Amino acid sequence: MNVITALAYLLASVLFIVSLKMLSSPKTARQGNLLGALAMLIAIVVTLLDQRILDFTYILIGLLIGSALGLIMAKNVQMTGMPQMVGVLNGFGGGASTLVAFSEYLRLSGDTSLTVWTNTSVTMDVLITIVLSLLIGTVTFVGSMVASSKLQGIMKSAPILYPMQKQTNTAMLLAVIVMGVFFVLDPSKWFLLVLIIGVSIILGVTSVIPIGGADMPVVISLMNSYSGLAGAMTGFVISNNVLIIAGTLVGTSGIILTKIMCKAMNRSLANVLFAGVGADYAAGTTTSETRTVIRYTPDDAAYMLENAQSVIIVPGYGLAVAQAQHVLQELASMLASQGALVRYAIHPVAGRMPGHMNVLLAEANEPYDLLMEMDQINDDFQNTDVALVIGANDVVNPAARTKKESPLYGMPILNVDQARTVMVVKRSLNPGFAGEDNDLFYDKKTMMVFGDAKTVVTGIVQLLKK
Repeated sequence: MNVITALAYLLASVLFIVSLKMLSSPKTARQGNLLGALAMLIAIVVTLLDQRILDFTYILIGLLIGSALGLIMAKNVQMTGMPQMVGVLNGFGGGASTLVAFSEYLRLSGDTSLTVWTNTSVTMDVLITIVLSLLIGTVTFVGSMVASSKLQGIMKSAPILYPMQKQTNTAMLLAVIVMGVFFVLDPSKWFLLVLIIGVSIILGVTSVIPIGGADMPVVISLMNSYSGLAGAMTGFVISNNVLIIAGTLVGTSGIILTKIMCKAMNRSLANVLFAGVGADYAAGTTTSETRTVIRYTPDDAAYMLENAQSVIIVPGYGLAVAQAQHVLQELASMLASQGALVRYAIHPVAGRMPGHMNVLLAEANEPYDLLMEMDQINDDFQNTDVALVIGANDVVNPAARTKKESPLYGMPILNVDQARTVMVVKRSLNPGFAGEDNDLFYDKKTMMVFGDAKTVVTGIVQLLKK
């Protein structure tokens, strides 16, 4: 590696680090994304030039096809489909690592028939990282596709459980380790790599099917981490420093984010992966609840909001389903223009992927200063006239504080029930992923406005314009 290449890789690495820092805040996330893209462009161009590739035909074809597909996906995927797209992209990263690691083994073997291993200069660390790259990359690719299929409704969203599930997964992982050891001892046994890929495919399926669709924010974050780790392993395989650095950044940040998500759900990562909870509940299904709620109309909601001096809006996945972010932004602007203090309270696990609500509201050009994290705004609910809940459920369920037998118990929630008036826009009384009925809905100060979020909020906006 020459000096120019090393300096270019260093520049790309610094840009990756700065990009990651900027992505931690909604205010700078877009600029951070652009910086990350620039860093990746530098890394790709320098790598191609450094390798002195004589024929770029296939590379250019791949670049054009990939760019076209990326542009189409970015333009056409709705906000409800964003988690699926992120899952698919995570999977592609893992799949690419698998292909690169296996192709590098073929190159290093020194014999196209793969009957002998003639390369004596390959060190043990390279062989070990080939195995790790194949394992992590394949599990990431398959697991991400399963997760995306669950979110898309192609597969059963609820947890799929069977006897001895944990023990079977453990046995498969141990089998991969044993085969990896034998491969490192004798690299000519190429069929062991094929077996490792095959077992990893099964492991990718069996490790994700026990997880319910509503737990996908954690799974998407975890698969993102896996894709980074797979990339880092591949970097060691091909001795590419920038790939090692970038992969490590993605892997560690993904693990940290996964930990944050688990904390926000008051669950351990092992509980998410193995407990078999997180089933989704279809809209319109009935529950056994016998209590009654106080139903209100959009006219009642408009009157209450018009006279409110302070409003905190709590968005949930129902907002994304209804694609109501633009009309909600219009409502927030109208209330602010009338002198009300309007802000958004964002729970860490609201939606189907980390930051889903932030991305959703950013699409509607909602100012970032109005998007408040739970810790920033939770104490303000007690001094708020109206807490407007749009399509959220478990993240505002008081059972997390009061019912020790509830699966939500101990989960940090938004203090919506402390507001003077609570207004809930929801299609039905169905419980959230935990299956716990929400006592907030039956509180005397709660106004339940049933209906599609976009239809209801549009009706409120029209009434406020009169």
